[in-house]
Amino acid sequence: MRRDVYQGIADPTRRAIIALLALQAMTPNAMAEHFNISRQGVSNHIKILTECELVKQEHQGREIYYTLEIKKLKEIDKWLEQYRAIWESQFNKLDKVLSNLKKQKK
Repeated sequence: MRRDVYQGIADPTRRAIIALLALQAMTPNAMAEHFNISRQGVSNHIKILTECELVKQEHQGREIYYTLEIKKLKEIDKWLEQYRAIWESQFNKLDKVLSNLKKQKK
């Protein structure tokens, strides 16, 4: 089954794993310490993230460390960019309304 980045970020636990890996490379055991689920549960999430190509593994001796695949995260950013302009426009309009309301109260 081919997975895309959006399936990878669909689950809150996977988003939390991504947040951890944004700070440093980690082993599955180190990641599991941050969650109230089994080591196997964390491994299943890592497997999905790997299939989505959001993380990659690096062998260091007997340990496997996982790191983020930044190129794939940029796909999400690119998709969000189309909405960012809309949000900024709406926030600018709201700023103007609030500014006008403040002026009217004076």
